[in-house]
Amino acid sequence: MRLTVVSGLAYACGALAASSSVGSYIASESPVAKAGVLANIGAGGSKSSGAYSGVVIASPSTSNPDYLYTWTRDSSLTFKALIDQYTSGEDTSLRTLIDEFVSAEATLQQVTNPSGSVSTGGLGEPKFNINETAFTGAWGRPQRDGPALRATAVMSYATYLYNSGNTTYVTDTLWPIIELDLNYVAGNWNQSTFDLWEEVDSSSFFTTAVQHRSLRQGIIFANLIGQTSVVSNYETQAEALLCFLQSYWNPTDNYVTANTGGGRSGKDANTVLASIHTFDLDAGCDATTFQPCSDKALSNLKVYVDSFRSIYTINDDISSDAAVATGRYPEDTYYNGNPWYLCTLAVAEQLYDALIVWDAQDYLEVTSTSLAFFQQFDSSVAAGTYDSSTSTYSTLTSAVKSFADGFTLIVANYTPSDGELSEQYSKSDGSQTSAVDLTWSYASALTAFAAEAGTSYGSWGAANLSTSSCPSTSGVSVTFEVEYDTEYGENLYITGSVSELEDWSADDALIMSSANYPTWSITVTLPASTAIQYKYLTKYNGDVTWEDDPNNEITTPASGSVTQSDSWH
Repeated sequence: MRLTVVSGLAYACGALAASSSVGSYIASESPVAKAGVLANIGAGGSKSSGAYSGVVIASPSTSNPDYLYTWTRDSSLTFKALIDQYTSGEDTSLRTLIDEFVSAEATLQQVTNPSGSVSTGGLGEPKFNINETAFTGAWGRPQRDGPALRATAVMSYATYLYNSGNTTYVTDTLWPIIELDLNYVAGNWNQSTFDLWEEVDSSSFFTTAVQHRSLRQGIIFANLIGQTSVVSNYETQAEALLCFLQSYWNPTDNYVTANTGGGRSGKDANTVLASIHTFDLDAGCDATTFQPCSDKALSNLKVYVDSFRSIYTINDDISSDAAVATGRYPEDTYYNGNPWYLCTLAVAEQLYDALIVWDAQDYLEVTSTSLAFFQQFDSSVAAGTYDSSTSTYSTLTSAVKSFADGFTLIVANYTPSDGELSEQYSKSDGSQTSAVDLTWSYASALTAFAAEAGTSYGSWGAANLSTSSCPSTSGVSVTFEVEYDTEYGENLYITGSVSELEDWSADDALIMSSANYPTWSITVTLPASTAIQYKYLTKYNGDVTWEDDPNNEITTPASGSVTQSDSWH
């Protein structure tokens, strides 16, 4: 494929966007993306044969890779986009389809699966068969972002219906679904989880961020419909989540470390996706919740984008201040580690969201944290606040808009003439690879295009939140590992001498992951330079068994992370 360079971007001759603007690409791709989403929803979708009503398939691909399953995360993100279109009046024909999705998710909540039953952890199961039965094969489980994302999507729909007078359906049908998910989040957010790429079992910035959003939105929604008995617990857990969210920030290198485990750099699309999926216009450029235009989110974005500049052939010869193709994380090897459509579009969407806020508040702020981001566009810019009437504001916002458009045009460049979007596009020539017709790719196009048009969808309560009561974040990440053979239904826990290990409480002990059974593990942020004692215990059929004395001991390092490997005694 011959490449020509136009305004710093490599364009493939013959591709859909070879001579198109952002506007023309969006105009042509929007209906294709919408049709692509609808085709992958059962039972009537043209590419979702066999899927039950309201069930979202990840992709019609059945081999290399087999994605003909339904993921709670993907389904919820997809339907959040459709629900926003419905509740905003953009597409009022979606009501029946949304009701079918709600019904399907209510069924899936009750399906007992390898993660447990509805009351014993089953809500953390990441994927199911498309006929609403449990997937029982080996997998990275649990994944604790799904319940939060599903609750957020359904609450957005339920709020609209309740305010429209349809109160009975909301309280009788939708609230029980929402409450199950929110209670799961409130009760399990501080336990390890596989990340949204289903590879790292630790704590994940994306998961923590969307869990926090779901509980904050849940507080507002519960108060709206009179379910006030849950509010106190949600408030307590949301405050703790917000405190924990701060611990992912890497102040030395000015980016968000995406996972507390995994052995990678932590530069990850996880963080950009978290920012766009927790966007709240009312919160402005708040860094506490890593809003898209916050100094931390912008600094993180630059670090993430720059990590891909030199590792993809299709990014060769693109200037250091121009858009490039981006993927999940720079160390990625899945399908040879290519850029993903949804990752590149997420960058564009974060920047479009930032522009929405700056336009609404009539100023932008450059801080020492975000200075490097803005100096990409104006090397002379200094930290300060720039009113919309200033030339600096005009220069920077215009440059950011061009930068954002660049990422959209990267995607346009590697979109084939039929507009169909796979999961990935090749890092060497931009050709499509991995799963065809990925639902999440299409949904990401819809949300990025909406942001480009200046659209935002409601508040979830992110404004004016404080971390003043949070404990010091000067902690270190400690991964505990212990090998132990259990009986079916028996689980391993850890507790110890500090509050982060629940102060020797057997009742509140932290459950460990059996993902690498018989090795059980958990990653916990603990106080730095501190001598800590701890023990493992098991719980089975209500019985608690502690390991024998003496207590285990660890002195945590002053910084960084450490893995503590033990043997049960």
